[in-house]
Amino acid sequence: MQTVASTAAAHVAFTELLDLASERVGGKALSTSDDFFAEKENLLKASAPVFVFDKYTDRGKWMDGWESRRKRNLKPGNDHDWCVVQLGVPGIIRGVNIDTSFFTGNFPEAASLEACAGDPDRGPWKELIPRTRLQGGSHNLVAVADPGTWTHVRLRIFPDGGVARLRVHGEATPDLSRAPKESGRVDLAAASNGGCVVACNDSFFGPKDNLILPGRAENMGQGWETRRRRGPGHDWIVVRLAARGKIGKIEVDTNHFKGNFPESCSIDACSFSGRDLTATDLRDRQDLVWKPILPRTVLQADHRHYFEKELTGEAGAGPWDYVRLTIYPDGGVSRLRVWGTA
Repeated sequence: MQTVASTAAAHVAFTELLDLASERVGGKALSTSDDFFAEKENLLKASAPVFVFDKYTDRGKWMDGWESRRKRNLKPGNDHDWCVVQLGVPGIIRGVNIDTSFFTGNFPEAASLEACAGDPDRGPWKELIPRTRLQGGSHNLVAVADPGTWTHVRLRIFPDGGVARLRVHGEATPDLSRAPKESGRVDLAAASNGGCVVACNDSFFGPKDNLILPGRAENMGQGWETRRRRGPGHDWIVVRLAARGKIGKIEVDTNHFKGNFPESCSIDACSFSGRDLTATDLRDRQDLVWKPILPRTVLQADHRHYFEKELTGEAGAGPWDYVRLTIYPDGGVSRLRVWGTA
C-alpha cells in the first residue's frame, strides 16, 4: 500500500516562488557524506514524497527521501551529515522547506543551510540558515533574508537521519545572454531564463509553476490545470517575463490534455516599470493597462499551438513586463512559451 504525504505546507509567501533546486529545472544532488538508506537524488524530486508500508531493500526500510545511517561516533568532524545541491538555475533564495514527511522516528534533530556562488569545491560558503531544530513528519519552513545570487546549497543535518525533500524557493537570476535562442529570440517566460508565475486564479489539479518549466510535460500532472468551472467566467494566469521585451512568437502547448483542454485562449500584455507586481496588485490595482496581443483563439486537444502571424501589432511594440494567459472556460495547459527580444 502506498500513502501520499498528508502534511500540507502552510501558506507562506516564499512557497509560491519557484523551487530553484527541483530536478524539473535541472537541480542536481552532487555529493553527500552518507546516503546508506536512501539516495540523495530523492531530495530534489518534484513529486510529493510517498510511503510504502511493506517495501524494503537489502539495506532496510525503503524511504522516499535522503537518509543516512545512524552515527555511532560523534567525534568532531563526524558529528553530522551533509548534502551538496547544484541549483537548476542561479537565483536569490527567499526561503526553504526542509520536508521530513514520513520521517518520524528517524528525522534529524536539526539542520542548517549554506550557499555558494561558483565552484562548490572551493567556496566560499555562506551560512543562510543557522542550526535550526526540525520537526518530524512536517514541512519545516524557514525564510531567508540574504540578497545574494547563489548556484549551490549545502544542507547539513545533525546528527543524522532522513529528509524527504529539500525545496529551495526563490527568484531565478540567470544570464539571459547565454539563454538558448530561436531565430534570435529568447523564451522570456521560461523559469530557467528568469520568468516567474506571479499569480493565477486557480491551480487545483496542476501547480501554476508547471506552465513555464523546461521541456515538454511527461504527463498531465506536469501542466497547469484548473478545476471544472460550474458558473460563468474564465480562468487566468500571469507570468512576469525574465526581462522587459518585445514579443514575436508564442507557443501554447496542451500536451496530454485531451478531455480537459480549454476551448480557447487569449493573451494580454502589460508594461509596469517596477516589475514587482504581487498577486494582490493584480487583483486590486486600477492603474494596470493590459493590451491584447493574441485575440481569443480556439485550441485543440493534446497539441502544440504556435502563434506568430496571429499576434497583434501590440506584441512587437511593447516593451512588455507581464503576460496574462486567459483560458475559456477552464482546463489544462501544459506549457507557455513567449519568444521575444529583451
